[in-house]
Order: sequence, then structure tokens, then C-alpha cells
Amino acid sequence: RDFQQADTEHLSTWKWRRTSSKSFKKALSEVKSLSSYLVLWRHDIHSIEGKFGTGIQSYFSFLRFLVLLNFIIFILMFSVVILPTIIYKYGIFNSTIAYISPKKIGKHLLYVQLVCTIYEPSGNKGLVYFYTYLKDLLSGTGFLEVTSLLYGYYSIDAAWLSVKKYNLPLAYLLATFVYLALSFLWIIKRSVDGFKHNLVHDADPFQSYCNKVFAGWDFCITDPSAARLKHRSLQYELQTDLQEEKLKQKIAERTMGEKLRIYSLRIFINIIVIAILSGCFYSIYRVTVFSQENSNVSIRNDTRTDLVNLLVQYLPSMVITLANFIGPLIFSFLIGFEDYTPAFEIKLTLLRCVFVRLANIAVLLFSLWSQISNCGSDKCKPCGYNYKLYPCWESDVGQEMYKLMIFDFIVIIAVALFVDFPRKLLVTHCSCKLIQWFGYKEFEISDNVLEIIYGQTICWIGTFFSPLLPAIATIKYFIIFYVKKIVLINTCKPAARPVRASSSNFFFLVVLLIGLLLAFIPLGVSIAHIPSSKACGPFRNFNTSWEVIPDTVLQFPTPLPQILFGMASEAFAVPFFVI
Repeated sequence: RDFQQADTEHLSTWKWRRTSSKSFKKALSEVKSLSSYLVLWRHDIHSIEGKFGTGIQSYFSFLRFLVLLNFIIFILMFSVVILPTIIYKYGIFNSTIAYISPKKIGKHLLYVQLVCTIYEPSGNKGLVYFYTYLKDLLSGTGFLEVTSLLYGYYSIDAAWLSVKKYNLPLAYLLATFVYLALSFLWIIKRSVDGFKHNLVHDADPFQSYCNKVFAGWDFCITDPSAARLKHRSLQYELQTDLQEEKLKQKIAERTMGEKLRIYSLRIFINIIVIAILSGCFYSIYRVTVFSQENSNVSIRNDTRTDLVNLLVQYLPSMVITLANFIGPLIFSFLIGFEDYTPAFEIKLTLLRCVFVRLANIAVLLFSLWSQISNCGSDKCKPCGYNYKLYPCWESDVGQEMYKLMIFDFIVIIAVALFVDFPRKLLVTHCSCKLIQWFGYKEFEISDNVLEIIYGQTICWIGTFFSPLLPAIATIKYFIIFYVKKIVLINTCKPAARPVRASSSNFFFLVVLLIGLLLAFIPLGVSIAHIPSSKACGPFRNFNTSWEVIPDTVLQFPTPLPQILFGMASEAFAVPFFVI
């Protein structure tokens, strides 16, 4: 009896644990299913997938990812940089601040203080016309120069809340490293998932057919509209597979003469592409140099009208946008003659457009830094940079990134309103043969993806110089989602050659990763190489922004600085990274 009673107690404990485990798993499953309803744009993206296929659905999912990423970057910059500065500047919670007194630079300290620390933001004073505010809003000048939008606003060395010290320069630099690392890791994580899908699909095409035909249906679907969407999604997937197999068969059956003809044509088209890229880069370089020299002269002398000055300031943005608009159109036209599969067409067009859009940003920054650093003669000696034209060069770079972001958004909205909708109306109501030949627009996935990757690269580079840029990017992409959705549903026809979502998602993230790696280079040069402005910003007490790191390390207890500097030396770092 005692043995049976003990055994019964053991069984009841085991049953209780099992019941508890089941209940917990069930509750967790319920929470997950409920949280899926809170996913941003869940119903909209499913609806797009059913009507236009998984390829276009992948674009909108990608856009949602960037909205969330920018929102998290904004929360980081706001909590670490923007909010503390506002709290300390206005003395909230009895906080106090210490402004920076510049260190000695060279032999003539007094001369350096008089020359390098002169910075007078052109904030609007007195009676100001409305169009002046509009001009400032578009260019990032005027009243925006003295707000938290730009780098020059954060001219605080340290702040105290009671007895606690807040090191703003260190927080500013670490926040930059964190948002770049967060973006990198998040993209890598999503890319790995996409790579797995590609690996499974490329392993055995027949297995892919079997999965769709015998295991593709979701038997949990009970809603008729959801069933129709799933039906269309599977239809598009099968249609894509058949289209790709048909093209592979066509490629395999080519004769030697056909192969020679198409390879010669591809070489000729690539020569044209290289010529277009070279022309774009040279034009942007010349225009940027002209804009910087003339806009600074016009601000100093005030001899031009505000409209002409605004056009001069926006000249690089307009030329870059023009190159970004014309380049992809030419590439999309040329790719049709090269006879590739739909998936490879998108990848090659994306790569070509990447070189146009991202290299345009690189050329713009190179042109700016050539003006900031390589100023010749004795202009740079006192401060290390062209202090006459750029007393706060970080804010000037931030303004350029801000203008690119705003102008890119204006162009996207303008194309939707003045190109896409009029084209739909003309094709619908006009019987002219030329207009009917153009027909309804197809939703070009590569062009639209490049638009948002270009904007995201601007955001990554510009956040260091303009901490509010992630908030602007979040709002921008949020609006763009609805604009593109309306354009897609009302003006576009389904693609004649459907595209697979799994390969598209993976490649979009690879291109986004290229944009992020491009952003590392100018930020690294700005932080570690170019002398920081002595007239503004949190780093004006340091020769470069990076110097705040060793300066902070030296304040650690005695053994720790030597250990950290030893780990940062080449003797340790190079073997470590090789291993």
C-alpha cells in the first residue's frame, strides 16, 4: 500500500508537470497567433501577394522591414543623444551642462580660438516671410540650423544630473557604432533565412514542384477571401517555375551562332553601361564643386535671390536624382536585349542601378570632402580643415544628406501623381496607337527596391551628421508604402514575367548590405581621419571624433588601459582577426 501510494504521488506530480507544460505551450501559441495580428500591414501585404504575386509582395515586406529598422534607430538616437541634450540645455530635473573650451591647436592658441571657433548659424531673426521658412525646410538652413536636426546643436561636453555625469561625446559616438552594428546584424540574420530558402530551391527543382502541389496548401484557411489569395499565390509560384524552366530549355537549345551573337551583344551593352556610369560620376563631381563654391559665395555676399540660391544648393541633389531616374530606365531597356531569366534580369539590373545610386552618393561625399580637407595653401593650417567655407562642416554634410532625403521623397510623390496616374488615364481613355503601345505600367521591382535602398544608405550616412534623419526616414517610408500600394492597385498590371519571392528577398538584403558597407567608409573617414569642427558639435574639444575613445579609456583604473590598448594594437588585432 505504501509503495502504491508513493507511486501514485509520483504519477500525479508527473501528470501535473505535463499538464502545466501543455497549458504553457498552448498559452504561448495563443500569444503568438494574437501577436501576428499586430504585425504592421499584415492584411495589406497578404492582399498584394494574392493579386500580384510573391515577387511584388517581397518588395512591400522589405519596405516594412526598413520602417521598423529606422524607427528603432530613431529611438536609440533620441534616448541616447537628443533627449539628454534637450533635458540638459533647458535645465530640466536640476541638470547642468559644461560647454567645451577648445584645447590648444598648434602654437598660437589665441589666434586659433579667434579663427576656428567662429560659427554663426544663419537662424532667422526678426520678421521673416513664409517662403523663407519653406526654403529653410527644403534646404536644412535658417531656423533648422539651430534645432536638434543637425550636428551643430549638440555642443555639450558633459552634463550633470545631481552628482551623475553624462558624457555626451562618448554617448554620441557609441550610439553611431550601435545603430550600424544593429543594422548589420539584423540584415545578416534575415539574409541567412533567405539563403536557406535559395539553397533548398536550387537543390532540386522537382522537389520544389512537389512541395507546392502536395504540401503548398494551408488547410487551416477557412475564410473564402483568404483561400482565394492563397490560390493566386500558389498559381504565381507555379507560373514562375514554368517560365524559368522554359527559358532554361531555350538557353540549352541555342546554336553556336546564336551564342556568339548574344555574347557579343552583351559585351557591347556593358560598354554602354560603363560609359553611362562614368558620365554620371563626372557630372556629379563637377556640379557638387560648383554648388559648394557658389552657394557659399552667395550666402556671404547676399547678391542673389533666395530662389536662385536654393536652386544652386539643390543642384547636386537634382543631378543625382536625374541620374538615378534616367540610369535605371536605360538599364531596364537594355536588359531586354540580353535574354536572361526573369530572376537574373532583376539581379543584374539591381547591380547596375546600385552602382549608379550608391556610387553617386560616394562621388558627392568625395566632392564635399575634397572641398573640406584639400583646401590648399595655408587655409587649413590653423584648424585642419577649410574653416572659412565650412566653420561647422559636419552640419554642412548633414544638410546635404537631408536635402537628398527630402528631394528623393518629393520625386517619388511627383512621379506617382504626374506620371503614373496620367499614364493610366491616357491608356484607358485615349485610343491613340502610340499611347496604347506604351500600355499600362508594370511594377518594376528593381527600380522600386533601389529607391528605398538609396534612401536607406543616405539615412545610415547622415544619421551621424543629422540625428533626426531616422525619424524622417521612418515617416518617409511609411507614406511611401501607401503611395506605392495605391499606384500598384490602381495603375499597374500584373507582371508578364512573374518573379519568385525567395530569391528576391535574399538579393534585396544583399544589395542593402552593400549599401550599409558603403556607409561604413565615409563614416569611418569622418570619425577617424577628418579633424572635427572646433566651432560646433560634441567633439570640438578633440582633434578627431575617435579621440573620445582613448581619452575615456585613459580614465579607467591603472591596469585596464594598458590591456585595452594592447588588444587594439596591430600585434594582437591582426592575428586575432585572421584566426
